[in-house]
Amino acid sequence: MTAVEAQQWLVEKIAHRLGVAPGEVSPEVFFDELDLDSTEALILAGEMESWLGFELGTTTLWYHPTIKDLAAHIAEESSQRASA
Repeated sequence: MTAVEAQQWLVEKIAHRLGVAPGEVSPEVFFDELDLDSTEALILAGEMESWLGFELGTTTLWYHPTIKDLAAHIAEESSQRASA
């Protein structure tokens, strides 16, 4: 899993939830600025964990508050898990 792949997946899923084109979702906008309610965020997190095949920590979004930051973290986690 690369950061680019993770970022693309996140942008597409968030755009779908917001009802906008993927080009309208900036990877550098903070999650709390994206107009996702808590239910949508939980659903998205569950879909992401299913897609990745591993669970993200409960503080992951706190420490990685943008799509770009989270995508980089996902790529790093994936790499660590693949080499373990």
